[in-house]
Amino acid sequence: MTPAVFLVAPDRITGAPLVLDGPEGHHAARVRRVRPGERVDVTDGAGNLAECVVDALDADVVRLAVLARRTVPAPSPRVVVAQALPKGDRGELAVEMLTEVGVDVVVPWSAARCVTQWRGERGQRSLEKWRSHAREAAKQARRAWLPEVRAAASTADVAALLGTASLGVVLHESADEPLAGLAVPADGEVVLVVGPEGGITGDEVDAFRSAGARVVRLGDSVLRASTAGTAAAAVVLANSGRWR
Repeated sequence: MTPAVFLVAPDRITGAPLVLDGPEGHHAARVRRVRPGERVDVTDGAGNLAECVVDALDADVVRLAVLARRTVPAPSPRVVVAQALPKGDRGELAVEMLTEVGVDVVVPWSAARCVTQWRGERGQRSLEKWRSHAREAAKQARRAWLPEVRAAASTADVAALLGTASLGVVLHESADEPLAGLAVPADGEVVLVVGPEGGITGDEVDAFRSAGARVVRLGDSVLRASTAGTAAAAVVLANSGRWR
């Protein structure tokens, strides 16, 4: 069985011995029930990883002996998904799947036809939920790099992202050009835009085209807003060479 992965703050990854406490210590000791001698990995979510063995436990504090340290290079190209806000808990599902597949940045997008809109305290709570789900999914997927979940973006913000991307792509079921046929750059950022359940408006498509994006389709079937980004990211990651 592969070692469990735990997350610590960047200023603690260099510690010797490493100590898991707080929520991570509780999770390691009470949920995962690690035992002395067990192999675990610890990362700071920024590419630094320590291969460890459990040395001792004291309630919710786990002390780890470090066997080796290494730095995992940042992925290239970076894959950014501007995800329109889905209804209900499908946003958390989308973030989990995008994280597991290897997306580097998730941008919650308040599209015109989104039923859900993030405002005030409720919006902040929703953002924290997305970030929490990304953290847990990153550990499950054994990622050394934690995905960034940014604050909610407007259509103008997404257009600005597309304007600086090495490749900008808007998913649209009526497009003629297939995503699978695009050449993916070896570096820079690939930005994928996923619309809401009600679809992307004509004005939004025009704004994204003006920013340099290409409008493409995934395939013959129409995917849910919460799953389309993961499918598209998988195509990009395979074509970019990151999965080879």
